[in-house]
Amino acid sequence: MYVILVYDVEVGKVTKVCHFLRKYLHWVQNSVFEGELTDSELFKIRSELKKLINNEKDSIVIYGLPTKEAIKKEVIGKEKVTLTKII
Repeated sequence: MYVILVYDVEVGKVTKVCHFLRKYLHWVQNSVFEGELTDSELFKIRSELKKLINNEKDSIVIYGLPTKEAIKKEVIGKEKVTLTKII
């Protein structure tokens, strides 16, 4: 599954959430990650994020798509990070 994940968390948690997500997804820009995940990886991410955030103050939105090709992506201005596959 291809995932786009965006978050809005308290300032003190931004670094922890960002470092955790970089283990699984590509950083696209501030508070936005995307990438291909297995069902088990997505489950693990959801579980860990629930431990890191405050449900009353923080917000995480996960968009799940069948493949990357299912979306049309357009960047206006400078692209922060170019997604490449490293083998």
